[in-house]
Amino acid sequence: MDTARYRAFVTSVDTGSFTGAAEILNYSTSGVSQLVNSLEEELGLPLLVRSRRGVTLTPAGQELLPSIRAVLQAEDRMLQTTSELNGLMRGEVRIATYSSISSHWLPRIIKAFQKDYPQVHIHLMEGIRQEVYQWLMEAKADIAFLSKVPDTAFEWISLAEDPMIAVLPKSHPLAEEKMYPLSAVEQEAFIMPAMGKDDDLAELFAQEGITPTIAYSTIESFAAIALIENGLGMTITNNLITENWQAEVVKLPLEPPRHITMGILFPDKNTLSPAARKFVQYAIRLVPGKSNP
Repeated sequence: MDTARYRAFVTSVDTGSFTGAAEILNYSTSGVSQLVNSLEEELGLPLLVRSRRGVTLTPAGQELLPSIRAVLQAEDRMLQTTSELNGLMRGEVRIATYSSISSHWLPRIIKAFQKDYPQVHIHLMEGIRQEVYQWLMEAKADIAFLSKVPDTAFEWISLAEDPMIAVLPKSHPLAEEKMYPLSAVEQEAFIMPAMGKDDDLAELFAQEGITPTIAYSTIESFAAIALIENGLGMTITNNLITENWQAEVVKLPLEPPRHITMGILFPDKNTLSPAARKFVQYAIRLVPGKSNP
């Protein structure tokens, strides 16, 4: 199967330019352009809009992109299976995840995996839950580590329960308490992570009938920490995010207790590449607090 044109197209989309694709694929920029032109001629459809700023998808390109990614994934699975049969695992595992998981769980898993399979390249993509799920939907990622997504057609493996906690300034009136009453959130200047789009918190507040007053929205937890340290508000988050924080803040469990379920999401066990399937097995075995299957 000659998929060079498909790879040129997909890599151009992912990097936003023929030049970026050329650097990754070790082609010339004109070579990538010619491959994409050839694909468009074969299909009889324009796939990319060219400009000085790079390339963007046409409506036809947007429609065909998932199918073309699927073809490339099938080829990668075939090549990985061939290398596995030959006794040498090769390939790539593309992982979409939260920064907290990539910082606290994945290094240990990757270290063990790479010791046994040094020829497999690991590619990490970090984002909020909506981004992580979208990367999986678009087949940009093979597997995703994230909190449980309701009503999804993907396969799910639970790994750990992560408690939700309140993070307060040391000067907060409840800082000396053993637990933080969830109902008190409505009286707080609330700092909302993920630029106001944190699905886990949205679900929590909807369940409890809470409408917080959002004083600030952040993406990076470091910004939220600084705001809390300076007495500008408080937040609720999962405990994993706060591990190894060196900050002048108070962390309290919630009353009533709440948690989020962390795990692995992927399209289908039967379509996972051998390398991705192996990585899932290592994750199940090595995630802290997860008992061996």
